[in-house]
Amino acid sequence: PLIHLGILITTIASKGELQNWPDLLPKLCSLLDSEDYNTCEGAFGALQKICEDSAEILDSDVLDRPLNIMIPKFLQFFKHSSPKIRSHAVACVNQFIISRTQALMLHIDSFIENLFALAGDEEPEVRKNVCRALVMLLEVRMDRLLPHMISIVEYMLQRTQDQDENVALEACEFWLTLAEQPICKDVLCRHLAKLIPVLVNGMKYSEIDIILLKGDVEEDEAIPDSEQDIRPRFHRSRTVAQPHEEDRIEDDDDDDDDDNDLDDDDTISDWNLRKCSAAALDVLANVFRDELLPHILPLLKELLFHPEWVVKESGILVLGAIAEGCMQGMIPYLPELIPHLIQCLSNKKALVRSITCWTLSRYAHWVVSQPPDTYLKPLMTELLKRILDSNKRVQEAACSAFATLEEEACTELVPYLAYILDTLVFAFSKYQHKNLLILYDAIGTLADSVGHHLNKPEYIQMLMPPLIQKWNMLKDEDKDLFPLLECLSSVATALQSGFLPYCEPVYQRCVNLVQKTLAQAMLHNAQPDQYEAPDKDFMIVALDLLSGLAEGLGGNIEQLVACSNILTLMYQCMQDKMPEVRQSSFALLGDLTKACFQHVKPCIGMFL
Repeated sequence: PLIHLGILITTIASKGELQNWPDLLPKLCSLLDSEDYNTCEGAFGALQKICEDSAEILDSDVLDRPLNIMIPKFLQFFKHSSPKIRSHAVACVNQFIISRTQALMLHIDSFIENLFALAGDEEPEVRKNVCRALVMLLEVRMDRLLPHMISIVEYMLQRTQDQDENVALEACEFWLTLAEQPICKDVLCRHLAKLIPVLVNGMKYSEIDIILLKGDVEEDEAIPDSEQDIRPRFHRSRTVAQPHEEDRIEDDDDDDDDDNDLDDDDTISDWNLRKCSAAALDVLANVFRDELLPHILPLLKELLFHPEWVVKESGILVLGAIAEGCMQGMIPYLPELIPHLIQCLSNKKALVRSITCWTLSRYAHWVVSQPPDTYLKPLMTELLKRILDSNKRVQEAACSAFATLEEEACTELVPYLAYILDTLVFAFSKYQHKNLLILYDAIGTLADSVGHHLNKPEYIQMLMPPLIQKWNMLKDEDKDLFPLLECLSSVATALQSGFLPYCEPVYQRCVNLVQKTLAQAMLHNAQPDQYEAPDKDFMIVALDLLSGLAEGLGGNIEQLVACSNILTLMYQCMQDKMPEVRQSSFALLGDLTKACFQHVKPCIGMFL
């Protein structure tokens, strides 16, 4: 019953009713002193939830600043005999660190002292909350931690190896946060010899990871994807520079946010010790550069040639994580390492093949700087085989890695276009839902990279039928249209006049998408209760594809523009509340002005 009561109280509180129940907080605080353990714990549970949900209002004059009383009260419970209550107490105070709440800042030294007293607590949840507090304090009150920094670093080294993975993960965040502070180098230079092996060790898959990732399932290409396998995609406008693939630290096995991944093990919770350790190593490599290598190279030697696949795999991840920061110092070793990695692409374990794709993509820039026959050709040949792998995770990693290679190699790929297109087109018939979306990206990137070299009848004949087949299958409200339209935009720009046979239905559909979205937006604005707001990404992607057509077809788009109301629609888009819609419509205006000024000219007064 206490739990239900707690949920009820916190639900009412989170609905913004705290100010209408002035007795609630004083009553809960007085219950903390109850002799009855269950009452005390129930009250703390409710208070923790209120602190999480209503931190802002608690720190305002609306409630007469209750934190001035609550925070000193919470601090008293750091020494309570019950681990659960100690944990609640730390968690409550933690809610007010990042906002630098005045009531906490007044007691900051006492808070830090109490945290240190809990450092060796036997309860994992308490240790986790202590680590979380220290990580946040590093961001907002570095001045108060500095005098204790050596002991804090040593403590965090221990906690990063904690038996409880949740504690280890919280502690590992410390290195990520510290790496962003200007004092990182001074603080850590003496500890690298201990820290690097700890991070590297954290980069191995745990047994539970392997189970969740179905690491023993080598062939799954025939199994359809479930809806939750497919992450929501956000359209990126043509007018915004595409982020470089290497920013996804580890796109197959990797992730630090959105696309910035140190490990795309999407079936595991999005963030785990492996990803955090890899992200920390990546950031530290960017801070220390080649100074990191004396601590890494001896470990790498052992890991990369280890007989156990889990250990070997972690070594390949390490090699990828340091690629950006330690590139200069790694160059002497690459002539030996790259062929070794290319061999690893044929490893019998799918998880080794997938991580190898990602790591090789991190060194693509160097590969492309060498004579093409030495590394580029063998790498490309093997990656294309992996694009047709029988394991979906490997297909995904290979496709992403190949897109990075395309960006780096650009026209170096022209001699191999027939072979590349052959593979990518074959993948259309092979891929399940999720990887198809990544395949569109690889094709679009290829078009961006080789440009007009794609405009040959035999290439067009290979590439366009499967794209148009998908285009015809998808309904106007299907979000899979986004990556396909983005891909077609790149293809249309590259093919130039070669796209003419396909341009009319593509143009017409884009205009319809814009028109439909605008109409739906007008209905929603007039009667929001009756009509849903449209997804304006449809309109943005359609405008961007029209830009691609105008850029590719040039004057040939003139007739299509003449027979449509695109200029009126564009004028409406320019007044949209959403900046991305306005941005894409202005970009289209620019492209149409270049392609067929005679149709834009009569409307100039309206646009100005």
